[in-house]
Amino acid sequence: MPEAARDALPARAVPVTIPHRVGFHETDGMGIVHHANYLRFCENARVLWLETHDKPYTDWIAMGLHFAVTHAALDYRRPARFDDRLSVTCWLEWVRGASLAMAYTIVCEDRLLVTGRTEHASVDDTGRVRRIPKVDRERLGRLALPPED
Repeated sequence: MPEAARDALPARAVPVTIPHRVGFHETDGMGIVHHANYLRFCENARVLWLETHDKPYTDWIAMGLHFAVTHAALDYRRPARFDDRLSVTCWLEWVRGASLAMAYTIVCEDRLLVTGRTEHASVDDTGRVRRIPKVDRERLGRLALPPED
């Protein structure tokens, strides 16, 4: 994990970091990564985080549950450009009855480019909010950041 990502990571976070090489198709007319693409990078890291630390997202789908995005916030500090090698780091901030929040950093070499956060509602196949099963919620809770005092 690049030092800039490590510096932005809370001490007790359980992260996953994925590499991403910026493709030309991900840039805009100014030659920088279009802002919407960073959410895709975060989503890829979130799916890998679940697979690495919990269970594959396909297992959640098989249970009839999905994590619908209810809030997304990204703070853009510096742009990424075509052919940059990015590191996208993701961790679980918190989990509640029917929701959870993930946090992200995106760095290039040792430059922090983006920080972000997404919140998700646990929903069924029809889009209705459903509680995360207790055993799953407790397991995820052990991976989340501890509550602040």
